[in-house]
Amino acid sequence: MAFEIRQQFKLSQQLHMTPMLKQAISLLLYSRQELVEAVHKELLENPFLEEREAEPGPAAQEAADSTRTSREQDSPWPQEEVARSAEWEEYLGEFSSQSRVAQQEYEAAEEDGNPLEACHSAEPNLEAHLMGQLLLSPLSERQKSIGECIIGNLDETGYLTATDEEIASLAGVDASEVPPVLSAVQNFDPVGVAARTLSECLLIQLRARHDDRDPILVSLVSEHLEDLEKQRYKPLMRHFHIDLDTLKEYIAIIQGLDPRPGGSLGSGAPCYVSPDIFVRKVNGEFVILMNDEDLPHLQLSPLSEELASQNRSSEEKDYMNDRLRSAVWIIRSLEERQRTLYQVMESIVKHQHDFFEYGVYKLKPLVLKDIAEDIGRSESSISRITTNKYVGTPHGIFELKYFFNSALASSDGSQVGSESVKARIRALIDGEDHAHPLSDEDISARLNEGLGVKIARRTVAKYREELGIPSSSRRKKHL
Repeated sequence: MAFEIRQQFKLSQQLHMTPMLKQAISLLLYSRQELVEAVHKELLENPFLEEREAEPGPAAQEAADSTRTSREQDSPWPQEEVARSAEWEEYLGEFSSQSRVAQQEYEAAEEDGNPLEACHSAEPNLEAHLMGQLLLSPLSERQKSIGECIIGNLDETGYLTATDEEIASLAGVDASEVPPVLSAVQNFDPVGVAARTLSECLLIQLRARHDDRDPILVSLVSEHLEDLEKQRYKPLMRHFHIDLDTLKEYIAIIQGLDPRPGGSLGSGAPCYVSPDIFVRKVNGEFVILMNDEDLPHLQLSPLSEELASQNRSSEEKDYMNDRLRSAVWIIRSLEERQRTLYQVMESIVKHQHDFFEYGVYKLKPLVLKDIAEDIGRSESSISRITTNKYVGTPHGIFELKYFFNSALASSDGSQVGSESVKARIRALIDGEDHAHPLSDEDISARLNEGLGVKIARRTVAKYREELGIPSSSRRKKHL
């Protein structure tokens, strides 16, 4: 068999994430306050950026456009070349909006209808805390994308609610790539997050403290937590051939672990939220209004024209080209962020119309995929733009992720959103007799009778715990 060397041409497509495209995508993840801080930082660092004044009138705007066109034709600076990017054009989508006439009719100040007390929200610390560690970790970009999906599927206490296959599907990777990233996230601070069970959570903390070398301690955590909870000590002492004092030492170590690693971060000091977007009903139509009050409006500085007219060395011109390109991209990235936020909110209003009309009891099941298919974006983009973003509605202020909830079947074959069921559980408990509180079985039966929702007792218990409501025995009050 003869071997020979040949040249072959191969045509293939690859996606390369440039720093500017990464910047555009990262802006989607920023909360409103983080975005304002990032824009102000860029204003300080980039000489080609300046804050735009209030919008001029039509005549003044036409004159400004004419002047800018004339200057661009005479200027040797490659403005058009810098601003144009095929990569950006592929990332942009069509900006479909509702009636602008309806928006113009709604010019009243939103703060008048939204007092400071209505802007109260719990501080969402856990996700931001973990995302900061993920971005600073030595993981590859592909692994960070997986980690982002893992963090996005944690509940309030830090437990992971998705399987490896579901995370792999969301990140667009093979399921075998998930466990190494999951192990890295589980060792972030607080140690033990992203575990799926209590035993797994405690074992992760034992490994981090190097206490997993004791087989008795590992066995107690992995196999005998129920025995410890019910204080069945004698069978444990016989099984491990230890005395009571030794067992108590093991119990003290276990009690020093945190069974809810994300709980302390999720219940921080209250903060006051200024919504990123408003939805109001005007003339029978729901109008979406962007809240741009605190966000600086950027434009290219006239300084770029002065620098272009001066003789510069190649290195200086390369530097100015880079800063100008960065200025153009952050302007476009901000526009794209607002565009995507508007499109997502428009789609949510379409899918959850009954909620905006009647309230939380009419909240329907909705997943990220529904919105992604509706507006032609990826699920990861929808996940980013709905994180730490808030909307002011006729029924209060909600995080955008609030509108995404799982489905429960009802007796008539339709589906009811889990958040709607949680609201009814809270209403039933608020109206119960404190001397004879409703058990989880009673709540399940009432939901089945009144709402027609087929819900198991353990599901009621799960939703009750998520709402932070204690069991019936702890709610009982002797009057």
